[in-house]
Amino acid sequence: MRVRPSSTSFTSAKRLQDYAAQNRAVPTASEARLWSALCASQLGEPFRRQVALAGRFIADFYAPRARLVVEVDGRRHARRGAADTRRDAKLRRHGYRVLRIPAELVMWDLPAAVALTRAALAARP
Repeated sequence: MRVRPSSTSFTSAKRLQDYAAQNRAVPTASEARLWSALCASQLGEPFRRQVALAGRFIADFYAPRARLVVEVDGRRHARRGAADTRRDAKLRRHGYRVLRIPAELVMWDLPAAVALTRAALAARP
């Protein structure tokens, strides 16, 4: 999940969509690495990246059929624990499942990050 300006500047869905498109154009290294394993339905599920959800959130990756949101958490998220917890709870209330993967794991052990994603896909409710 990318850092974005205050939520008050994202009152319209169009602005949120525009911000998601900007994020797609310039992925972080860990997002690009995980995308290489998720794109083209390599795990048997189609994924989209930098997707606006629930009218106010941008997910790093989203598998629509499984309603699975995959977030790649870099160092910045260590300081955002409470905010991420609230965001995840809001997404869950909208029927999404959330998987958070540390960016370090993606960069240093991509097969393990993919295995976590595969397990989350298999654990459909």
